[in-house]
Amino acid sequence: MKAVSGKVVQHVLVAHCCQQDRKLSTQYRKDCCIPYRHKLLPYIRGKLAWTDISTMQLRTFSKFNRGIVYCNAAPSATIIPSVDKGAFLKLQNGSDIRGVAVDGVEGEPVTLTEPVTEAIAAAFAAWLLNRKKPDPSKPLKVSIGHDSRISAQKLQDAVSRGLAGAGVDVIQYGLASTPAMFNSTLTKSEDFLCPVDGSIMITASHLPYNRNGFKFFTDAGGLGKVDIKDILERAADIYKNFTNEGLREAERKAAQSVKRVDYMTVYTSVLVAAVRKAAGNVERPLEGFHIVVDAGNGAGGFFAGKVLEPLGAITSGSQFLEPDGLFPNHIPNPEDKEAMRAITRAVLDNKADLGIIFDTDVDRSAAVDSSGSELNRNRLIALMSAIVLEEHPGTTIVTDSVTSDGLTTFIEKKLGGRHHRFKRGYKNVIDEAIRLNSVGEESHLAIETSGHGALKENHWLDDGAYLMVKLLNKLASAKASGVGGGSKVLTDLVDGLEEPGVAVELRLKIDQNHADLKGGSFREYGEAVLQHLANVVNSDPKLQKAPVNYEGVRVSGYGGWFLLRLSLHDPVLPLNIEAPSNEDAVKLGLAVLAAVNEFKALDTSALNKFVQV
Repeated sequence: MKAVSGKVVQHVLVAHCCQQDRKLSTQYRKDCCIPYRHKLLPYIRGKLAWTDISTMQLRTFSKFNRGIVYCNAAPSATIIPSVDKGAFLKLQNGSDIRGVAVDGVEGEPVTLTEPVTEAIAAAFAAWLLNRKKPDPSKPLKVSIGHDSRISAQKLQDAVSRGLAGAGVDVIQYGLASTPAMFNSTLTKSEDFLCPVDGSIMITASHLPYNRNGFKFFTDAGGLGKVDIKDILERAADIYKNFTNEGLREAERKAAQSVKRVDYMTVYTSVLVAAVRKAAGNVERPLEGFHIVVDAGNGAGGFFAGKVLEPLGAITSGSQFLEPDGLFPNHIPNPEDKEAMRAITRAVLDNKADLGIIFDTDVDRSAAVDSSGSELNRNRLIALMSAIVLEEHPGTTIVTDSVTSDGLTTFIEKKLGGRHHRFKRGYKNVIDEAIRLNSVGEESHLAIETSGHGALKENHWLDDGAYLMVKLLNKLASAKASGVGGGSKVLTDLVDGLEEPGVAVELRLKIDQNHADLKGGSFREYGEAVLQHLANVVNSDPKLQKAPVNYEGVRVSGYGGWFLLRLSLHDPVLPLNIEAPSNEDAVKLGLAVLAAVNEFKALDTSALNKFVQV
């Protein structure tokens, strides 16, 4: 260990984590991947090395040495199988890349191998070089972070090799959140090697443990669908030209150049500062508040110890903060009923003022008030709208397509704002808010029912932690003003929101092998279903199509509404129904069923069951 320019530099051998052996049982793979089983290795030529060093351990180490660590990316001994361009393009999931990274689930072969990952990383480097056109004497810098998934380490090493082989300076952050990765392109700090030119987050959100994927950022925000397709096409070409010698050279470059930085310290300090500022620069503005956090064993465990506790909050009763990529307690997903029940129990059992829950990579969140009432979906949107409209009266709130009619009334009639209901997909919602601002319509909030929420003041980044900071700001400022009552100040903000008696989402799947498709695509078939439904609705006086609608067919009737739309990526037509009563909801369901029954490739069993036909 030696000091360089005031920073402690430590050579670390980043070991293979969860290397998959197809001959091993699934249970053995699970056992070997349980986090925090570390063995301290001996000195290697005077350099201390760890196997599977945890981010938490490294973070502790970093508190004493400013956090820059040089490390050797683990080598890949994988034989390179043939992979065609079509296989690469199948990895696209909208504006993300998703694939199977861990063997062991029947019928799900590994598609996100280490060589494929190296090619994708090299392709991102080429894409970035083309966009940034940097000074040849100054290499581009790219940061890499990951969530708690068991394949995270091996993919981080593969990404590092791909980037280093392309001549990019690589900075590993270890366990991190997706929002932090975007922020690293904006932060100005030489000590933390920021800003970086690009950033890669290794995550598959709330998907099962065997999946993983990538999100990409520059200082302009997250990459879009067109960019992802471009990168995957480049990756396929790069992959074809891989040689063993080239891969060894990339491995050598990574071993010499990859650095490790504790960037989460920077990110969390910004969140803490925001709450203190909202309370009038009080050091511990949440003193006396009891707030529990449920991270679902994802990457969000930092929020309790690194954000809430420095602000004075009591966090006892917080749960599932330790990273565990097998997600043994519940799916880390604020939309999941079991997950919401878990945080609700934690709030009630601990008599807490507030509960906060995150998804795996912390770009989504939700809350629970002291009475156990959930602040998610329409209620979270209503709450955030109330906060934003206090700060920016009259502004437009952009949401996804499945928000309720009651939310529209709340935003427009009670809050005095404008509700712009757009399409599903967090990138769609964010891009629409940006577009509105560009044409002169002020918008400060873009938010989905899924818990993705982005604010103009936060660079249009969908950041679950920042959303929760906005709630904390409200608590802290209320306390500073002498207003008590715990989370009641938040609950009062959604008073008057009309909520449906019944709200369901049913999924009508399209059988792509059915003769009724007549050789066409599921997308063409789905569009035909929607067009027929629209025609039927036009002739029914009891139903009324939404005058402005950007996705699917949205119809009001029987005191409620339904929306039938085509999934962004899958051969599925999701059907959302909201109504005052089950009887009214069934009437809406029957109207849809009557219109789509003639489409034989459409599986209406879920709808049949709902209406009990």
